[in-house]
Amino acid sequence: MPHEQTARTGGSLAPPRHEAQEVAKPGVGLAVVAALACVAQFMVVLDSSIVNVALPAMKSGLGLSAAAQQWIVNGYLITFGGLLLLAARAGDLFGRRRVFQIGLVVFTAASLLGGLAQGGWMLLAARFLQGAGAAALAPSSLSLITASHTEPGRRTRAMTWWGVAASSAGAAGVVLGGLLTASLSWRWVMLVNVPIGMGLFIASLVCLRPSAASRGASRIDVPGAVTITLSAAAVVYGVSIAPDDGWTSGRALSALIGGVTLFVAFVLIERRTKEPLIPLEIFAVHNIRIGNILTLLMGVVITTPLFFLSLYMQQVLGESALRTGLSLLPMVSVISVGVLLSQRLIPKVGARRLVLGGGLVATVGLAWLARLPVHSDYVGHVLLPTLIIGAGTSVMMMPAIVAATTGVAPQNAGAASGLINMCRQLGAALGLAALVTVASGVTRHSDATGNASVVDGYRVALLIVAAFSVTTALIALFLKDAGPAPSARRASVGSQHP
Repeated sequence: MPHEQTARTGGSLAPPRHEAQEVAKPGVGLAVVAALACVAQFMVVLDSSIVNVALPAMKSGLGLSAAAQQWIVNGYLITFGGLLLLAARAGDLFGRRRVFQIGLVVFTAASLLGGLAQGGWMLLAARFLQGAGAAALAPSSLSLITASHTEPGRRTRAMTWWGVAASSAGAAGVVLGGLLTASLSWRWVMLVNVPIGMGLFIASLVCLRPSAASRGASRIDVPGAVTITLSAAAVVYGVSIAPDDGWTSGRALSALIGGVTLFVAFVLIERRTKEPLIPLEIFAVHNIRIGNILTLLMGVVITTPLFFLSLYMQQVLGESALRTGLSLLPMVSVISVGVLLSQRLIPKVGARRLVLGGGLVATVGLAWLARLPVHSDYVGHVLLPTLIIGAGTSVMMMPAIVAATTGVAPQNAGAASGLINMCRQLGAALGLAALVTVASGVTRHSDATGNASVVDGYRVALLIVAAFSVTTALIALFLKDAGPAPSARRASVGSQHP
C-alpha cells in the first residue's frame, strides 16, 4: 500500500524528516528497519502460496472435504483483504510499531494453532486468523520503510528490496511447501512461521521506537470493516455450498442474500460515517473505477491456476508435494521477475498497453493449459503453458495499480491503494470459490469416470479463467494512461505483488 503514505504526509511520498527519528531506536541503522519490513512482507506473501502444494496432505491428514480445502486458501484471502483497510487506518491512529507487533502476535499464534490442529475446523480457524494478522503486517511493514527512509535514493532501494521480498516469497512458498510436506509434514507449512514471527517480534522490541498515535482522528470505522469482510465470507460460502445443496436451497440462498445485504449495509455505513474506510468520492475518478474492476478480475487470473495445478499434479498425476512445488516454480519465478521488470516498462509502454498485452498473452497460456490430459507430458502440458501464463500475468497488476492511483486526491490516496489491494484479495477468494464449484459440478455430470472426470472439471474451470483474462485485457482499453510515472512512484508501486 505505498500510496497510503501520501494520505498521511500531505501528498508526498516522503514523510517529514523528524518522523524518521521516531522509527528506529538510537544506534539502529536504516538497513535494520528495512530488513524487518522485508522479512515480515516475505512471511505474509509466503503464506498465500505455501499451502497450495500441501492441500492434498492436509485433506488426508484431517479428512477435509473439497470445500474445506478451498476454504484453507479462501479463509486467508478473505480476512486479509477484508481487514486491510481497517488495519491501515489503525496504524494511523495507534502507531505503526504497535500495529506491526499486534499483527506479528496474531499471525504467529495462528500459525502455531494451525500446525497443531487436530481437526479441520481448527485449521480453518487458524487460516482466518492468519489473514487478520497479515492485514496488520502488510501496511505497517511498508510504513516502517516510508517513515524511516526520507532520502529518495535510499527509500527507492529499500522499497525495491521490499518488492523483491514480496515477489520471491511467491516462488519460495511453492517450493518450501513441497519440501516441508514431503520431508517433514504438512504441519510445518504452518509451523515454519512461528520462529520467524517470534524473531521479528523480539527484533521489533529491540530495534523500533514506539511511534506516536495520531492526535487528529479519534475513531475508526470498525462497522465498515466488519460488514465488508462478512459480506465477502457469506457470498463465498453460498457459492461453495450451492453445488451440493442446490442454488435454491435455504442455506445457499440465505448466505448469498445475506452477503448482498451486508454489502448494501457497508455502502450505507460508508456514506454516513465521518471517517469512512473508503470515501465514496474516489469513485468519481475514472481510473479508480476501471482499475478496481481490473484488479478484481486479476485476482481470479493469478490465483486460481496455481490452485488447480497443485491438485492436478498430486491427485491426478500422483506427484509428490516436493515435485509439484518444483514443477510450478518456473511459473511463479517468471511472475516474480516480471513484476519487478514491469515498473520499468510502464513509463515507456503505458499501463493500458501492458495490461492489454499481458492479458492476451495470459489468455493464450490458459487456453493451452486447459487441454490438460489425464496422463500429462510435463513440458508440453504444464511447463510451456505456465511460462506463458506467468509472462502475461507478471506485467498486468502493476500497470493497473499505477493507472488506478493516478489523479486521486492526496487525502484519499491511502484509501484508493487499500481498495485496490482489497479487490485483489477478495477477487481471488470469490473467483476460487466459484471455479471450484464449477469444476465440482462438471466432474459430477461428466460421462468420464475416475481421474478423467476430475480433469474434465479442471479443464472447464481453466477455460473460464482464460475468459476472465481476455475480459481483463478488453476492459484495459478503457484505462486512461497517465504518462511516465516519477521514480518514487514506480519504486513504491513495484513493491506490490499480485
